[in-house]
Amino acid sequence: MKASKSYPFWQRVIFWSAGGINLAILLILLSIWRTGDRALNFMGNMFKFQPVQPRIESSSTVVQQIRNIQELTTTVQTMETIMPATAERKLGQIPLATTRLLYIARGEIRAGVDLSKLTDSNIKISDNIIEIDLPPAKILDSKIDVNNSRVYDYDRGFLNLGPDVAPQLQTLAQRETLTEIVDTACNEGILNTANERAKTSITQLLNSTTNSYQKVKINTTPPDSCGTLK
Repeated sequence: MKASKSYPFWQRVIFWSAGGINLAILLILLSIWRTGDRALNFMGNMFKFQPVQPRIESSSTVVQQIRNIQELTTTVQTMETIMPATAERKLGQIPLATTRLLYIARGEIRAGVDLSKLTDSNIKISDNIIEIDLPPAKILDSKIDVNNSRVYDYDRGFLNLGPDVAPQLQTLAQRETLTEIVDTACNEGILNTANERAKTSITQLLNSTTNSYQKVKINTTPPDSCGTLK
């Protein structure tokens, strides 16, 4: 009598696994055959593309989305000016000598919209149209570019009798420069420019971050004042 062939353990594991898989497949096919159309419909629904459902976001969601930007800088203006500053040495009411300083200053003004002030009342949503009333543009910041500014001339007068107050005169010149460049920027309509650019930026933002709206309407608010930081 011929002895039966003995297989290694790992080959027997493979045979058992293959048998188990075949059995599972047979059971699945038998189940599908018995349930008929219900099984076919279930499988079809699993892989069926669902229609796109447009939705309207709440005004609070839109407000939070825009607020995340905080201050939206839309216009940056750089100016250069020569600012004189003087100080006198007096004997009583009689001036003895005058110190003069000429400061060449480069200043930068940032204008834009403070989006943190946006509230739910500024948002109107209806019929796939979103309308937003932006806060007014304002001067967000003004500063002296100290790396590109310098003292052009410093003169203490006859025999250097004028007071030696260069740091104080430079600080005064910088302060007056800020006032002058902000006033100039305001007269040139920096806030109106900032308003229009904010309108464009927010429109592009909403069009790129959501497909829920067929139309985006952004309203700007005339600036209250110009010339001072708020």
